[in-house]
Amino acid sequence: MSMQIENGRFSSIQQVTGKYLNPKPDSRRVENNQEETFQQVLQRKVDIAEGLKFSKHANMRINNRQITISDEQMKRLQDGANRAGEKGIKESLVLVDSLAFIVNTKQNTVITAMNQNEANENIYTNIDGAVII
Repeated sequence: MSMQIENGRFSSIQQVTGKYLNPKPDSRRVENNQEETFQQVLQRKVDIAEGLKFSKHANMRINNRQITISDEQMKRLQDGANRAGEKGIKESLVLVDSLAFIVNTKQNTVITAMNQNEANENIYTNIDGAVII
């Protein structure tokens, strides 16, 4: 097996080691090579978000709208919810890339989720603040 490493792409030996010698397992696979269920994926995302919960309504919207949230987006969503709470916002719109989430900061719960493309006329109601991450 040969490897080609282009000059300037890695700033440390740890990055090269992580990239070529210790590849991360496919996070969408579980034991026995079975694909994760929607609930398992969602739970993993919730665990990453350190306590950010999703209401039943938000879970349905994410599932019905086939919204996928990367680990990095999940961390940014949590950060946005935390920042909104620090500013005293109770019902916050948190925009992460092309995704829009309504978050109840007191309960640390995502109430609903949508793609901004699907938002009716880009009008969001019943919020008292917004965070764009």
